[in-house]
Amino acid sequence: MKLPKYSMGVGDRFAHQGVAQLDAMIMARDKGVSIAPVWNKSYREHSIVGTKPDSVRAEADAAVKARKWKDPYFVDADHIRLKTLDGFLESSDFFTLDVADDIGADPGDDAMARFMAKHKKLIGRLNIPGIDRPLEISDTLMAGAARKFLAAVGEAGRIWQRIEAVNGADAVVIEVSMDETDKPQTPAELLVILAAVADQAIPAQTIAPRFTGEFLKGVDYIGPVQQFCKEFDEDLAVIAYAVRQFGLPDNLKLSVHSGSDKFSIYRPMHKSLKKFDAGVHLKTAGTTWLEELIGLAAAGGDGLVIAKEIYAQALSRIDELCAPYASVVKIDRSALPSPKTVDAWDATTFASALRHDQSCKMYNSNLRQLLHVGYKLAAEMGARYTAALEKHEPVVAANVTENIYKRHIRPLFLGE
Repeated sequence: MKLPKYSMGVGDRFAHQGVAQLDAMIMARDKGVSIAPVWNKSYREHSIVGTKPDSVRAEADAAVKARKWKDPYFVDADHIRLKTLDGFLESSDFFTLDVADDIGADPGDDAMARFMAKHKKLIGRLNIPGIDRPLEISDTLMAGAARKFLAAVGEAGRIWQRIEAVNGADAVVIEVSMDETDKPQTPAELLVILAAVADQAIPAQTIAPRFTGEFLKGVDYIGPVQQFCKEFDEDLAVIAYAVRQFGLPDNLKLSVHSGSDKFSIYRPMHKSLKKFDAGVHLKTAGTTWLEELIGLAAAGGDGLVIAKEIYAQALSRIDELCAPYASVVKIDRSALPSPKTVDAWDATTFASALRHDQSCKMYNSNLRQLLHVGYKLAAEMGARYTAALEKHEPVVAANVTENIYKRHIRPLFLGE
């Protein structure tokens, strides 16, 4: 199974927007760019919403059938670990192996010695096409990177072995994810990681490193865009080099776990992808849930009532909701409006406060982050929430499709 050059992870907390999401891919295809949709949902999200992995497969298959989609599509067991893997094996064909928690664990002296001996040719000044200076890897840097990442890659290897034993090597796409950590990996460290991935015989088609800057949930990139662009360029060059040197899959590409809506880096990324003729996997996740809430608010009536109720509850339970996402939300609580203030808002005001339009004076990034992690409250509403999605489907779906196509696909994949 081979992941196409361009792919996009589209999370859908409540499994109602599959067709609306696919419509955005169809619009891109009509403009001459093929993007494979990857419906992703993590163990954490299933646990919070109360769903099972096979519900994602059912949604994806139904959307594909409804739109007669003939191109590749995938179902991702997102941020999976060995202890949470088995429930996803039957319904998934894309596995994001999340080994960030194992970064820094001791790999053992024997593993260190084997790695250092096998890859001593990496030590020195490497001339890598696409990087404007030799990549210098000293003995100390090599040993430090190996000590830091070998255990994590070893854990990825164990997860892969379990997947291969059950599903077979040719029926899945594998991603290795190391993005949820505190420090970005340098290009030299990425090269060491990829050497270790090859040693474990993991057929990784995507690799998700940690980049400079902050990738907070639901809001734009925070950090030095120029530095991100430099790292992104150099990582693309390192991947191309590693494919040749280590025999990794020839379609290996970067995966950017965006946390959704990193608009300021999309056009620079497009420029880099064209420069290197490289592919990319973009993971958007919770942006669809927020567009559902915007659509309900914009519909007015009972939809607006539900949106206001969810906000009021989110404010009262902010610590509980933010705890699982503590490393990827930064909310200025003083900037959050009171429930009384929000209760007086009309449909347009609520939608404008939540919609990610930074040119709008009403837009509130703190409110948006809070509601991004507040989907548990909609899950607690059960049938009341999903019935509202179905009742207001035209408005909700239009928001979902427009957001994916206009704000994500056009700048990143089309360069518009």
